[in-house]
Amino acid sequence: MIWLAFEAAYATRGRLPLERAFYLENSVKTLLIFSSQLLWVLCGLWFGVYDTILRDRRRIVLWNVFRQSALGTAGVVFFQYAQRIDLSRPFIGLHFIYALVFLSTLRLLARLSAPAFFGADSSLRHLYVVGTGPTALRVGRLIEQSEPYGLRLLGFLGDGEGPVRLSREYSVSPLKRLPELLRTGVVDELVFAVSADKLPLMEETFLLCEEEGVRTRVHVDYFPHIHSRVGLERLEGEPMLTFAGAPHDEIRLLIKRVTDLAGASLALIVLSPLLATVALLVRLTSPGPILFRQIRCGLNGRKFSLFKFRTMVADAEKQQAALEHLNVKKTNFKIPNDPRLTPLGKWLRKFSIDELPQLWNVLRGEMAIVGPRPAVPEEVVRYERWQRRRLRMRPGLTCLWALNGRDQLDFEEVMRLDLAYIDQWSLSLDWSIILQTIPTVVLGKGAN
Repeated sequence: MIWLAFEAAYATRGRLPLERAFYLENSVKTLLIFSSQLLWVLCGLWFGVYDTILRDRRRIVLWNVFRQSALGTAGVVFFQYAQRIDLSRPFIGLHFIYALVFLSTLRLLARLSAPAFFGADSSLRHLYVVGTGPTALRVGRLIEQSEPYGLRLLGFLGDGEGPVRLSREYSVSPLKRLPELLRTGVVDELVFAVSADKLPLMEETFLLCEEEGVRTRVHVDYFPHIHSRVGLERLEGEPMLTFAGAPHDEIRLLIKRVTDLAGASLALIVLSPLLATVALLVRLTSPGPILFRQIRCGLNGRKFSLFKFRTMVADAEKQQAALEHLNVKKTNFKIPNDPRLTPLGKWLRKFSIDELPQLWNVLRGEMAIVGPRPAVPEEVVRYERWQRRRLRMRPGLTCLWALNGRDQLDFEEVMRLDLAYIDQWSLSLDWSIILQTIPTVVLGKGAN
């Protein structure tokens, strides 16, 4: 579709009665076509659009096409500048429009044709659910809902008696009848949805399925109150069932880290005149060091030295005990209109300029550009058990708390927003937070 969009945009631009002629050599054209294809696919993977085309609402599918095409077009613009290729602006706009139309049409047609394609007898997968408890019934309903996309529930295997009623009635067969059912009918898969204590008793059933070549799936419900992400990994061939309460996708986390390195490096270079000016002003307006170093807790509780421009008097930490009665926070220490602030420090804090040296912490791998607020060890000691999950992701310069009030938020609200970020984390969420943080910081919203 992107190839067609490129060719359509190129042909349309060539027929437009514009003053300037537009022509690409074959080598350049081929390079741009393959680059565009790669960019659109990477953007689709970034936004996760390929996983949800069939089940999302139409408007969500169309919105995903728009996001993917907008970012893909931005990538083409960046690529042409990097390669010093002179592209016509109308051509770029046409490419975006054609990509939008073609991809939207393709995905809406895919949604319409999917039931006919997947629902064909040759494509249907016939399944039995092992178990008759609440979990098995829930899995059965999900399989029923997926019937238009190629799953057909044959019935249940277990110790229960009588039929099971979902949207229609299903029989319950004893597990000992499985060899007969495999021999006399079409069975593609078995889904085990039983309690953990029953799984060891079904070893013979697993062996039978392996011998017959029948695919088996196990619903992981060992700890029903745990909402961690579950995955299967291997240590030198030994299978390990992994429960992760924080993001653990190595590829996306690697992309996040590479983006942090690139962003921090570029920011330090671009902002170096500002950093030098602020450093000089701190030195001239208040006695003491330019930078303030403080021990903070990073990923999984690792301690590191956080850097900030000094905004308080040199002996501010020694005065903290005497000012404890002015603290308005329960777990962390915060005083409105802190008397220890220097006149310059108030402005540095209002616009978060004092935080800029933390870009060096990002380069060192101790922080990320986006992540939970880095906490001091004294605060972490007072965490309740559920709050410690906040430490399972690298702390950042900004996050959801920075967009929702910054210093005006109480500790519980900051904690809730940090945990919400961990649960909802994606690369696109990071970019959204970064883009929203810029006007928040420039306008000094929520700073104390």
